[in-house]
Amino acid sequence: MSLFKKIFNSESTPKEPQFEIPWIPLTDIKQLDELVELSKSKPVLIFKHSTRCGISSMTMRQFTGSYNYEASQIQPYYLDLLSYRDLSNEIAIRFQVLHQSPQLIVIKNGSTVHAASHYEIQAASLERYI
Repeated sequence: MSLFKKIFNSESTPKEPQFEIPWIPLTDIKQLDELVELSKSKPVLIFKHSTRCGISSMTMRQFTGSYNYEASQIQPYYLDLLSYRDLSNEIAIRFQVLHQSPQLIVIKNGSTVHAASHYEIQAASLERYI
């Protein structure tokens, strides 16, 4: 029993601090102009998520579990693309990124500097843009 407790007991394993991601819900096309302006002072990320997709949910859990950036370093936006499909399409056009789901887009100085989808989405990949 103590062997199983050592292996599976999460209290015995020190954990790194978890960061709460300060998501801004992306719900209106007007917000795209705002995030372009904000991207001139700090990078902005857009996470496009399909709430009905298992891969998207798994990717979101992995991403949030390894995210360790302060709000002063990068501003994260969240898009529920099932609810805001027109906005998702506008993002693809405006930032010249082929629509994918799930998808992570990083905007800096008004332009796309990084785009990843599915299993390529990694919080660690943001480090080079901060």
